Amino acid sequence: MKLHDLKPNTGAKRSRKRVGRGISAGQGKTAGRGTKGQGARRGSGGALYREGGNLPFVRKLPFKRGFTNINRVEYFEVNLDQLDNRFDAGAEVSPESLAAAGFMKDPADMPVVVLGRGEVSKALTLRVHRITKSATAKIEAAGGSVERLPLQGKK
Repeated sequence: MKLHDLKPNTGAKRSRKRVGRGISAGQGKTAGRGTKGQGARRGSGGALYREGGNLPFVRKLPFKRGFTNINRVEYFEVNLDQLDNRFDAGAEVSPESLAAAGFMKDPADMPVVVLGRGEVSKALTLRVHRITKSATAKIEAAGGSVERLPLQGKK
């Protein structure tokens, strides 16, 4: 077999239908468009906003306000009362230790933020990406320390 012997399977290729070329061609007169009306006219059905007197679909939708910020950083949130229950005194709290304690699956997945709900009775060493002022005050009052990790670029 040579390249010039190759041809498509029988029935795989069809010539296009030439409409409006007389009654003997089978698609004459109305050319498959039925009879009179908007659908029979050239260029009909293009404008999405024209719906024949109905309220257009885009106006039925609730208003889409604002925009989606593509640089938004989503944090994994942890509160102080959760840390106080799970970690012993003097423990280091980092994304890796949170994953080991079952808080999150992958420490590289999301940056961690510590929020100030609850109280801390133990001295903990926090190494997180972000922490609120109230959480920092409570940790330092309990004798702990806070270190902020740098945010990694988006994947």
